[in-house]
Amino acid sequence: MERKLLRTIAQYMDEKEQALIRQALSTARLAHAGQKRKSGEPYLIHPIAVAQLVADMGMDSETVCAALLHDVVEDTSVSLDSIREDFGEEVAMLVDSVTKLDRLNFFSKSEAQVESMRKMLVAMAKDVRVILIKLCDRLHNMRTLQSLSPEAQIKNAQETIEIYAPIAARLGIFAIKSELETLSLKYLEPEQYQYILDEVEHLKEGKRGFLKRRIQEISDRLDEVQIHHEITGREKQPYSIYRKMQRQGRKPGEMYDIMALRILVDSVNDCYAALGIVHTMYKPIPGRFKDYIAVPKSNMYQSLHTSLISRDGGVFEVQIRTFEMHRTAEYGVAAHWKYKEGRKQDDDFDKKFSLIRELQELQADTVDPHEFLDTVRGDMFSDDVFVFTPKGEVITLVRGATPIDFAYRIHSKVGDSCVGCKANGRIAPLDYQLQTGDVVEILTSGSKGPSRDWLNVAKTSQAKSRIRQWFKRALREENIAKGRDMLEKAAKRLGYDFYTQLLKPEWLEKIYRKYTFGNEEDMYSAVGYGGVTTNQILARLIEEYKREHKEEIVHEPSPRPEEKKSQEKKSESGIVVKGYDDMLVRVAHCCNPVPGDDIIGFITRGRGVSVHRRDCLNILNLPELDRERLIDVDWAVAEKQGYSADIRIITVNKMGIFAELSRILSNMGVSILGVNAKTGKNDTFMIDFTVQIKDIGQLEEIIRVFRSIPDVVEVYRSTT
Repeated sequence: MERKLLRTIAQYMDEKEQALIRQALSTARLAHAGQKRKSGEPYLIHPIAVAQLVADMGMDSETVCAALLHDVVEDTSVSLDSIREDFGEEVAMLVDSVTKLDRLNFFSKSEAQVESMRKMLVAMAKDVRVILIKLCDRLHNMRTLQSLSPEAQIKNAQETIEIYAPIAARLGIFAIKSELETLSLKYLEPEQYQYILDEVEHLKEGKRGFLKRRIQEISDRLDEVQIHHEITGREKQPYSIYRKMQRQGRKPGEMYDIMALRILVDSVNDCYAALGIVHTMYKPIPGRFKDYIAVPKSNMYQSLHTSLISRDGGVFEVQIRTFEMHRTAEYGVAAHWKYKEGRKQDDDFDKKFSLIRELQELQADTVDPHEFLDTVRGDMFSDDVFVFTPKGEVITLVRGATPIDFAYRIHSKVGDSCVGCKANGRIAPLDYQLQTGDVVEILTSGSKGPSRDWLNVAKTSQAKSRIRQWFKRALREENIAKGRDMLEKAAKRLGYDFYTQLLKPEWLEKIYRKYTFGNEEDMYSAVGYGGVTTNQILARLIEEYKREHKEEIVHEPSPRPEEKKSQEKKSESGIVVKGYDDMLVRVAHCCNPVPGDDIIGFITRGRGVSVHRRDCLNILNLPELDRERLIDVDWAVAEKQGYSADIRIITVNKMGIFAELSRILSNMGVSILGVNAKTGKNDTFMIDFTVQIKDIGQLEEIIRVFRSIPDVVEVYRSTT
C-alpha cells in the first residue's frame, strides 16, 4: 500500500513534496505502531488507504499529509503542536479540523445532532479539503464495515446515506457518492441490495451483445468524421435503481437506463457533433434530452444526456461529455482544486460550486442551528431547476421554486422589495413554479415589503428565513419606537426628562438584569408591545436618580420591637423572613418572584407574609400607611423547591409554533403550569406560559433559547 501511494504522488508532485509525504508516512507509522483495527489489521492500513483516495483525486501535498495524520492527534501521543512544527500550519489546520469532525455525533439528542451537522458543514465552507479527507475516511470505513457489530453497521450506514453521500453528491464527487450509497444500501436493505445485484447481472447478460454492437456502430461513425473519442458502457448504481423502484414502483427490468453508453471526446464542439451523429443513427425519444453542458448542475456536472431507440427496437441511453468534464463528474470539487504555483483553487471557485457559496452565506445569515440544518436539507440536497437572469446568469433553485425564491437568491433586498415577476417576458404570478430554462425578471418597489402569504408560497428555506427575518425586524423596530415614545411621555408626566436625567448606563444595567434584556432596544421593545410597563422601568430609574441626588426616599421600616425574635426563619417556600420565627410565608401570584429576584415581604392580616418582587406594581402603588407592614425577606432556596414564573412570547402567527415552544420547554425539563394564547396585531401570536423553575438562572436560559428561534419576535418575563 505504501509503494502504491508513493507511485501515485510521484506522477504529479515534485521531490520536495514527495519528501514531505514520506515524512508524514513515517510519523504515522511510528504513531500507530502496535495499534489494531476492529478487523485485526494494523491500524496504519486505514490512514494510508485514506491518503491513497485523496491522492487519486490529485490533491495537494498538504491534503495527502493531513490524510496520513488525521487520526494521530486523537488516538496517539502525537500533539497538534508537533505536527505544526514538522509539517507546517496548513497541515496542522487540516488535521485539527478533521479531528474535530471525528468527534461529532449525528445520532445524539436532537440539539447536539443539529449542531454537529452545522459544525461539519461550516468546516467544509471554510476549507473544502477538510470534507474531502472526511469523505475518503468515511469511504474506507464503509469498505471495512464487516468487522463491526450489526448495530454499528446500521448506525454507520444510516449516517452515511443521510449525511455523507448527499454532501459528496453536492460537491460533484460521483465516484465517492455512488460507492457510499451502494455500501449503505448493502447494510440497510441487504435483501433489496442482493435482489438488485441479481437483476442487474441478468440484464447485463441480455444487454451485453446489444450494447457491444451500438458501441461499434457509433465508434465507426465517429472515426469517419475524425472525432477522437472513447466509448464505454455505464452501469446504473444499485442505490439509484433502489430509489427509482421506491419512487416509481418499477422493477429493474422495466428501466431502460440500467445500462448506458458514455462517449468521451476532446471538446465541447465535438460533444454536439457526436450528439448530431447519434441522433441521425437512432431515433431520439422526445422529452428525454438534457443539456447539462449549456446549463451545468450546481455541482458543476456537465454532460449531454439523450435516450434513443435502435433499429431493432432496443432502448438505450447515451451520455456525451469531454474528458475534462468526465474528471469533474467523477471528482467534482477536487478536480477544480488547482495544484500549481501556490494557487490552490480557481479564482471563481466558490462561484462554480454553489454549495460552498451557499454555506458561507447561510452561516453568516443564520443563528439558529435548526434553521441552518432545515435549509441545508431542504435546499441543498434537493432536485434542481435552472433558470436565467435577464443578463444570462444561471441560477440554481430547488424543484418547485417560485419567483419569490428566485428574488431572495439574488439578494435579500431584491426579495424584500419584490412586487411582481416576468417569466420569459410575460407577467407571471408570484406563486408560478419556475421551469428549467425560464428567463426571470423581478419587478421591485422601494416602499414595498414582503407579505405574510409569501411564507406559504416560497419553496426554499432560505427565502422563508429571510421573510421571517424581515417581519421580525419590522415588528421590533415598530415596538422600539413606540416604547421609547411611551417612556419619554411617562417620565415627562412625572416631572423628569427621560434622556438627560434617567438614562444612565449603570442604572439601565440593573434593569437589563432584572428583566433579562440584552440591551436598551430590548427594553424599548418590551415596553412597546406591553411586556413591561413604563411604571416598572421608571420606578427603578427614578429611585436611582433620587438616591444619587440625595432626595428623600421612602425607606422600609424595621419590624416593630414587640414582633421581633432572636432568630430568622427559613420557610418551606425557601424564603427567610429576617428577624422572625414561625412566620407563615407565601409567594405572591401577582408577580411570581423566583430565586435571584430582589424581593420584599408584606405582612398581611391573618395570612402571614406575602412575598413580592420589589418592582411589583402592587408594592410600588402601596398607600403610605400600609408601607409600615413591609418587611425584609431573602432567599434561602430549599432543595428541589420549584417556583412559578410567567413568560410572554410574541411570535409570527405560524402553524406549529405553539407545539415547538412546548417541545423546547419539555426538552429542558421545565414543567408548564399554565398557558394562554391569543392572536395579536400585525398577524402575530401572543403566548403566555406559566412555568415551574428552580431559579432566575433557569428562567434566563429559557428566555435565551426562545430568543434564538427564528419565528419568535419578542420574549420576556411578563409582570403585572
